[in-house]
Amino acid sequence: MIRFLKNRITRSNHADHQLSLGCLEFDLMQILWASGESNVRDVAQQLDRPLAYTTVMTTLDRLYKKGLLERRMPDRAFLYSARLSRQEWERTRAENVLADFLAGPQASRELLLSSFLDAVGEHDATLLEKLEKKIRRKRRELFRRGRP
Repeated sequence: MIRFLKNRITRSNHADHQLSLGCLEFDLMQILWASGESNVRDVAQQLDRPLAYTTVMTTLDRLYKKGLLERRMPDRAFLYSARLSRQEWERTRAENVLADFLAGPQASRELLLSSFLDAVGEHDATLLEKLEKKIRRKRRELFRRGRP
């Protein structure tokens, strides 16, 4: 099952690639999510390990080109800020992974959903009840729209 999930995630689309982050990219995003708008030097100083200024600059530029950061140049240095909050980023990544699975064959969809429900049931019965309520609410919404 784990190998299956990794293979599905690896074969994700371009939007998933833009949202995927390497270790350093994730560390830099965490700094920007926590501190807001910062320049390269400020971000580099907040890292828990020493890195060359140019490494941080190049990585921030890569994140900007992926569309994850905004930047502006009020003086001589760019100021970077996250385009999405961490919650928005996590939600979008999760939606993309699920959309990829749901676009696959019926057997894959059933495997994903049953494995997900089994895992939730083993770890968090309260969450399982919340999911059940959300499913009922969604069914009512779809029924009102005329889609059974």
